[in-house]
Amino acid sequence: MTVSSAGDSSESTASLVGLAPLEAVLFDVDGTLCDSDPLHYHAFRVMLQEIGFNGGVPITEDFFVENIAGKHNEDIAEVLFPDDIPRGRKFTEDKEALFRKLVLEQLTPVSGLYKLKKWIEDRGIKRAAVTNAPKPNAELIISILGLSDFFQAVVVGSECEHAKPHPEPYLKALDLLKASKEHTLIFEDSVSGIKAGVAAGVATIGITTRNPEHQLMEAKPIFLIKSYDDPQLWAALEALEKMDA
Repeated sequence: MTVSSAGDSSESTASLVGLAPLEAVLFDVDGTLCDSDPLHYHAFRVMLQEIGFNGGVPITEDFFVENIAGKHNEDIAEVLFPDDIPRGRKFTEDKEALFRKLVLEQLTPVSGLYKLKKWIEDRGIKRAAVTNAPKPNAELIISILGLSDFFQAVVVGSECEHAKPHPEPYLKALDLLKASKEHTLIFEDSVSGIKAGVAAGVATIGITTRNPEHQLMEAKPIFLIKSYDDPQLWAALEALEKMDA
């Protein structure tokens, strides 16, 4: 499978051709449907400072990206409170409540999302959301974005034996949709999510909403895009359609 970084359009175009006929598209939620990471970062930063984490020094965005972004809350609890996991679990629950309040006021979709949504719907392609986010978060975000009727399945990591970066959530989505991994495409914005897609054997496109490009490329997506308006993406989808014709 060809791996190319943002801007390598010829390789990006060729890399989707083998998916024809495209059966399904799977999306992560946070950072992939919407640019929600700044809201998560703000909630963690404020609440951790309030309890004196790191000596009361606010966490940096680099710390957030390295230790929190894209991870399941159980893993985050272990990172932040290794000596008191129950406290960590309670902390993440409280943080999610704050996040949901912020979402109601500040959520915006990733540019081009609705254009891609229409493309998928017009072709009758199956679709699912697959996320490490708590179910209330995922359902709220999907509802606010007007995608409740778009997704035919929603898989959350807490309902699987293993969350991302394990491939199980994506494999579960494929099973629910009755789609083959050889003819499915995944969109992901985090290292753990891309690793999960790749481990599931599914072509995975990385989207650079917030996470550093070099870190995403280390997880081996087929290529990176800046948004769903990215010309690379549409050139690749056009080539895929020609192959399917």
